[in-house]
Amino acid sequence: MGLDMYLYRKTYVQNWEHQTPEQRHTISVKLGDNAREDIKPHRIAYIVEQIGYWSKFSALHGWFVENCGGGVDECQQIEISAHDLRVLLETLREVKRAIEDKDSKTIGLLLPPVGGFFFGSTEIDEYYKERVNKTISIIEEAVNEGEHEEFYYQASW
Repeated sequence: MGLDMYLYRKTYVQNWEHQTPEQRHTISVKLGDNAREDIKPHRIAYIVEQIGYWSKFSALHGWFVENCGGGVDECQQIEISAHDLRVLLETLREVKRAIEDKDSKTIGLLLPPVGGFFFGSTEIDEYYKERVNKTISIIEEAVNEGEHEEFYYQASW
């Protein structure tokens, strides 16, 4: 139990009659070796991938809520733009430099831990540093995957 955090990428894959064969997606869903008969590939419009997961990284949660969610923290889906991801990546890189320089004031300004019920530690410790590094890798990959993708963040506790 605690703060579980997810970053998703949503990709539009709807096929249309006017598309050429080269423009169409081939979609299938199998359970084991058997096609799922209850899922109709021609009705699939989006593929949603979980591209990031964190547990109790309250500082990142606070960043998403404040910078992308209008300060509203109700476990709702928060739309994240490609621009938001680039801003977050630069922020994380600045935080990493501040960690290396032992500059706790800058860390506290850029990505402060947030207190909350089952949100975990509010200390800037080894766990925090590991999560910053992990998040840099996740966000770098997301930014490199494309400008036209849709992203959203959601947390639960």
